[in-house]
Amino acid sequence: MKEKDYIIKCLDEMFPNPKCELLYNKDYELLLAVMLSAQTTDKRVNMVTVPLFKKYNTLEKLNNLTLEEIEENIKTIGMYKQKAKHFKSIVSTLINLGGKVPNDREVLESMSGVGRKTTNVVLSNIYNEPCIAVDTHVFRVSKRLNLSNEKDDVLEVEKKLMKKFPKDKWTRLHHQLVLLGRYKCTAKNPECDTCPFKEICKYYKNEKTKKNK
Repeated sequence: MKEKDYIIKCLDEMFPNPKCELLYNKDYELLLAVMLSAQTTDKRVNMVTVPLFKKYNTLEKLNNLTLEEIEENIKTIGMYKQKAKHFKSIVSTLINLGGKVPNDREVLESMSGVGRKTTNVVLSNIYNEPCIAVDTHVFRVSKRLNLSNEKDDVLEVEKKLMKKFPKDKWTRLHHQLVLLGRYKCTAKNPECDTCPFKEICKYYKNEKTKKNK
């Protein structure tokens, strides 16, 4: 079995029903939640956005919030002051666009605080566009599993993953790699002993070598 097929097989066994763990009911809620999730956990973002979106349940109501009110509502997440500015700008932009998140990469990436990763998550989850969003988990796991080089940046990792795996697997693969990195192949103290990828994992081999010295 080819290595990429083995990876897909194991990921399907580990995470048969992968999905985005950010909670949302409307397309703009996902866009805002993904922007807020930079350098913080989905769990922490959900704790902020669920009551926020329930209380202010339309774009118009969110648009009426002052910057200070937004800050007060999201102050428990990292970089909340900068994210509050992005939040207010995105809401205003969406209002001007008629209230719908566009299926347009260029427009999305022109929004305040919205980069390629956020755009990929939004396009794949809302419009079923085949995308691989490289967050910190995908970035780490891809390098450990030798799917990319150690010096590759985020875009290079994305391109290599897209080249190695079939297009119809991209969105599912993204979610699975996120979950693998979040719950098993963690940055600290990964569960290597019970991981099906340890024989192809550079991290595991390096740690094994250190122990044997």
